[in-house]
Amino acid sequence: MDAISEKSHTAGALAEPRARIGLIIPSVNRMTEPQFNHYAPEGLGIHVARGRVAGGPNRTVAELTDEIAHAAGTLADAHPDLIVFHCTHTSMKEGADGEARIISLIRKTTGIEALSTSSLVSDALRALGLKKLVVLSPYQSNADIIAYLGAAGFSVIKDVALKCNTAADFEAITPQRWLELARENDTPEADGVFLSCTNTTQIEAVEAIERELGKPVVNSNQAVLWGCLKRLKNRLGEPFTPPSDLGSLMNDLEG
Repeated sequence: MDAISEKSHTAGALAEPRARIGLIIPSVNRMTEPQFNHYAPEGLGIHVARGRVAGGPNRTVAELTDEIAHAAGTLADAHPDLIVFHCTHTSMKEGADGEARIISLIRKTTGIEALSTSSLVSDALRALGLKKLVVLSPYQSNADIIAYLGAAGFSVIKDVALKCNTAADFEAITPQRWLELARENDTPEADGVFLSCTNTTQIEAVEAIERELGKPVVNSNQAVLWGCLKRLKNRLGEPFTPPSDLGSLMNDLEG
């Protein structure tokens, strides 16, 4: 293939996106970008801003205001259709009030519709009709996650926090291990599994866990991509094909 032909071959991937999303992610996160770019359908542009919004020291939403506003402002320069505060634990740790403050701050700063991982996870769980969950995460503790989910109307039947110390430790857990953990901790009372975290390989295990357990699975990155596509589907135009290999949640995008 000569240089001109090769350029023509890649033109589709370089075409102007029909819709764009902006993600504010923790500065240590190295998994979100490759995963979103891999699973996003053609025509969806992915833009990312980093902020020190997760990990130690454990700062409150009020203490993160400047960090979040700055990241949101840089994303606004790229004119996305949506901005998502994309960190599960930080968006859940102060409950619905903390989440609302984050969303309000982003909207006020940018004038762009804002969402959070926590709200989109809740939406995804409801879309699948889930109420009783097994929660798996790499965190030191799932207490904040359980409290948020409980206030939103979900029961956590069993939780497993792997107590990983660093972001690199989060990333090192393989999809196969997440599958094994889901299998080992499944219980008949639970009607689904929530894989909590944006900086893991969990998304790669969603479909395998669903096949193994016969139950729906929600992951933070999967839920955010789904929630954005629901809002931007019309902008992406026809034919629209939902991402494959991401489990039953994506069936909600069909039709």
